[in-house]
Amino acid sequence: MYDKGRIIAGVVIFLILLAFPLIYLSASGEGGYVPQPVIVTEEEQCVEPAEYMRKKHMELLEDWKEGVVRGGTRTYVASDGTEYDVSLVETCLDCHTNKAEFCDQCHDYVGAKPYCWDCHQAPEE
Repeated sequence: MYDKGRIIAGVVIFLILLAFPLIYLSASGEGGYVPQPVIVTEEEQCVEPAEYMRKKHMELLEDWKEGVVRGGTRTYVASDGTEYDVSLVETCLDCHTNKAEFCDQCHDYVGAKPYCWDCHQAPEE
């Protein structure tokens, strides 16, 4: 117990070194690269608001797949009441035509490996 001060000092220094990258990035305001996907469309919005789609588009696509395959549901009613065809190719890919500039930017950024293209044909670039 004679080294209590040194142990506490060592733990504090270790924690500061461990937290340094987070402290530095938040203090400098430079969080790094954030993707800016390019959307080429005449539509005003997606099937749901952009914030919802950023967070939950995969859940929406999973629900669509389950609904079509297991229940035969072919229509999606959005939160604003608009009806859409439940189709990755005919609904989503009408607006999101460039996989490299839209899908791949964000998926690469977060390290996601989507399996959409295992069954669907990827849009031509």
